[in-house]
Amino acid sequence: MSALRAGIAALAMSLNVTALSAVSLPAAAESVPGYTFGSPDLPRSPVSLEDLELLKQTLLFTDEDAAHLNLAGEVLADQIEDVLDVWYGYVGANPHLIYYFTNKADGQPNMEYLGRVRQRFAQWIRDTTAADYDQAWLDYQHEIGRRHHRIGKNEVDAAPSVDHIHFRYLVAFIYPISATVKPFLANQGHDAGTVEKMHAAWTKAVVLQTILWSHPYIREGDF
Repeated sequence: MSALRAGIAALAMSLNVTALSAVSLPAAAESVPGYTFGSPDLPRSPVSLEDLELLKQTLLFTDEDAAHLNLAGEVLADQIEDVLDVWYGYVGANPHLIYYFTNKADGQPNMEYLGRVRQRFAQWIRDTTAADYDQAWLDYQHEIGRRHHRIGKNEVDAAPSVDHIHFRYLVAFIYPISATVKPFLANQGHDAGTVEKMHAAWTKAVVLQTILWSHPYIREGDF
């Protein structure tokens, strides 16, 4: 965790993005820029609810996991900005990751784009811990996948950024997004066993969503 904390400082010094830490998170999801969960305009996910249940079964995601994921949401509720500081510090300390938030024209980080994504990232934490895995949730996972792929990246923000996030980093990001949350889950005094169960549920949820986001990257018929 210390290396990631150091990354926050590196982000501020090398990219001059300290303002990102001060982005105020909206009280209501409706005010999050580009957040379209539940919109009737979203395309229906090509993954069926039946397929989703089989994925959950394969990941050993149980009702107990769902309960511990909800508990994780309660624990993280007042720590979201701190979690985002760690994640943004990590991305900012790695040029190959911050690249995906840079302007095509000059290669510099696009601050407005980073700020908008930060607000959606905050909402994603809330959605991840409160998910009921219905059709609306499934459709939005497909939309998130589109927004990582060249078929949809930058559309919602009209950002002049690079137009594609390579698939390998969707998969690689599973570990840091999972591992860095664990210390925050331990900050509310729960016993070690409960923290482990919350963390396991969180990790399963991140893997599940990453699988769904990968659909636009996979050749038709191979998903």
